Amino acid sequence: MKKNEYTQRSYDFEMRASPDEAGVIEGRPIVFESKTDLGYFDEIIHRGALDKTNLKDVRFLVNHNIGMVPLARSRNNNENSTMRLMPDKDGLGIRLNLDIENNSDAKNLHSAIQRGDITGMSFMFSINGEEWEDLESDHPTRHIRDIGEVLEVSAVTFPAYEATEINARAKSELDSSRALDSARSKTPDGVNADELELLKLKNRLY
Repeated sequence: MKKNEYTQRSYDFEMRASPDEAGVIEGRPIVFESKTDLGYFDEIIHRGALDKTNLKDVRFLVNHNIGMVPLARSRNNNENSTMRLMPDKDGLGIRLNLDIENNSDAKNLHSAIQRGDITGMSFMFSINGEEWEDLESDHPTRHIRDIGEVLEVSAVTFPAYEATEINARAKSELDSSRALDSARSKTPDGVNADELELLKLKNRLY
């Protein structure tokens, strides 16, 4: 995968509205060492994957709607940010302050989370380091070792649904990896240069 190419992952993450602080939302969009079935393959994000990750500017959205005004934002994860990012041994936790008094979108989202109508989260990220296991099988496993950048996290209406764009992207990632693996195995040296370059351009793998 190209280092600046972004992908999305959407699960039924832990997310809750704080009962003691108005407008405060807490969640965990990234969980380490947890095997997740993405339909076409399993995926595991391993401990250490966030050690070198760019977390300098991360926005909080709804359903990855980049056309909306962000409901919170972390800039350099400083104390003035409206969202705090908390990497730890278990993954990435977040804590954000929604302006439920002045922003109707924030108020509606907070209410939906508080009622349990929205429980899912998703995040958009790039990958710098990955390994595939049993790529030739019907259901391989992808091991993510190094996340390059987290661009945004979102509250999502459908955290894991087969018809979503995220599911289609997962299939595309698997097909691209299998095509690259096939091209590498066609010559004694392991690389068919012409086909490999074509795949790079077509699938934007690197």
